[in-house]
Amino acid sequence: MVKPKTEEEIELLRENAVLVSKTLAEVGRIVAPGVTTLELNRVAETFIRDHGAVPSFLGYEGFPAALCLSVNDTVVHGFPSDYVLKEGDIVSVDCGTLYKGYNGDSAYTFPVGEVDAATRKLLDATKASLYEGIKAAVAGNRTGDIGYAVQSYAESFGFSVVRALEGHGLGREMHEQPGVPNYGRPGRGTHLVEGMVICVEPMINEGVKDVYLAGNGWAVKTSDHKKSAHYELTVVVRRGKAEQLSTFEYIEKDSRINF
Repeated sequence: MVKPKTEEEIELLRENAVLVSKTLAEVGRIVAPGVTTLELNRVAETFIRDHGAVPSFLGYEGFPAALCLSVNDTVVHGFPSDYVLKEGDIVSVDCGTLYKGYNGDSAYTFPVGEVDAATRKLLDATKASLYEGIKAAVAGNRTGDIGYAVQSYAESFGFSVVRALEGHGLGREMHEQPGVPNYGRPGRGTHLVEGMVICVEPMINEGVKDVYLAGNGWAVKTSDHKKSAHYELTVVVRRGKAEQLSTFEYIEKDSRINF
């Protein structure tokens, strides 16, 4: 049985969610051809620490950075590096914070400059599938309802859903129960109870669903080397409609950001 959060805990998680959302917007402002992923990481870590929090990814099971930065065929868990972003790339920026004993976690995939029509379709469909999943994150449903909503939407565009990775609960720990797959059957999986806080995070591939672990033991890449997109929001399970804690509004209202 997954224990729901108290309203006091939810408010602390909301503070983290807002900080993560604003951090993603700070990073988005400098995503452009010619910028290294190390620079994206530097901006995020500085912003997080300047707001009294710590980057929760840094040091987590040995992870060496504040952000997971995953370019093109890297699905998730990419390391920042000297890689210079190029026109037409996409970069998933996954960010976590630890503040007042609770965690924040959210991700957004940014286009670098102008991307082709196929890539834009992948980004739009993946983000829309996230919102379809959130619609199903209501009390009385199960995690399979969320997964089915994501899967059926993404696959209707000819894309594939990564099976090897999933969303998760969030609280004092970065990864809590329940697991939240991005595929499944309605009426299956963990019961959703009001007050559960979960991260819904579709990872959708342009090509096949199969992935492999890179030699560094962290980065997950598509087996056919086609692009993958990743978006993540933190929500509270409520009756009738989920409550979003994190948001993409700071990104998408900023005219300086290409989204």
